[in-house]
Amino acid sequence: MTAVGIDVGKASLDVAIEERPGVMRVANSAAGIRKLVRLLTRLDAARIVVEATGGYEEPLLETCCDAGLWVARVNPRQARNFARAAGDVAKTDAIDARLLCLMATMFADRLQRYRAPLPWQRELRDWLRRRGQVVTALQAHRQQMAMCPGPIRSMAAATLAALRRELAAIDQQMRALLDMHATPSLGSCKGLGPVFQATSLALLPELGALTRRQIARLVGVAPMNRDSGQSSGARRIRGGRAPVRVALYMATLSAVRWDETMKAHYRQLRARGKLAKVALVACMRKLLTIINARRRDALLREAAAPA
Repeated sequence: MTAVGIDVGKASLDVAIEERPGVMRVANSAAGIRKLVRLLTRLDAARIVVEATGGYEEPLLETCCDAGLWVARVNPRQARNFARAAGDVAKTDAIDARLLCLMATMFADRLQRYRAPLPWQRELRDWLRRRGQVVTALQAHRQQMAMCPGPIRSMAAATLAALRRELAAIDQQMRALLDMHATPSLGSCKGLGPVFQATSLALLPELGALTRRQIARLVGVAPMNRDSGQSSGARRIRGGRAPVRVALYMATLSAVRWDETMKAHYRQLRARGKLAKVALVACMRKLLTIINARRRDALLREAAAPA
């Protein structure tokens, strides 16, 4: 095995390879990534660790996966904590790359291999990301309209109308992708609307492929123990994929009101003395478990169906 650590920046990639001196820098562009992947494919069983960097790492991850390379994406907090544990408080791109390489050496068997989305999931992810930008812009312009005088107000209204048209076009594109690829399992409970379906398919490609505990930890709705000696601390959720968790939270708010199974589960938890937020998080976990199991069964049926 050859450990590789890659620190991702907007313009460049810093690459540290086990037992090679120095750190190599390549451009974070299509050409630079292709050059790097050709080098990595020549290594003996490369184990690559990349730190999440606000989406700038996605082209690298997907190109590595398409080339059949083993690659893992780690949370920046996890990488920083590892650096502190290693006693390296300084921070540069080269240091970060070497520390990620060390992490690959020590923890390759414990890190989860990155599972690249399919091409249609990548397209759906891009539409979903743009939708979030348009929704944010719409909210800002609606708030600004109250402070706009006469002629400026008409210009702001034209901008609002253009944003609404763009949002409708984006929703149409997303619905077309959902019609082709979403299984009925994703809409099997009340509250699971198009935005939740698009979010789960685009940002949670592992849905249906993991156990209920694994998927809960991945999304960030699994309670974490805080026990030491004779003390037993309160369990709390932390980490996970925030955009998926937000979409799941909104879906659960609707489900506990309109879906009979989820409503009964929520009321049972409240009757046992659970706080409202604790009960709601438990319902989020239950809803995710149901969706994950139904998605798994649907994918198995599709795989078993004759071509």
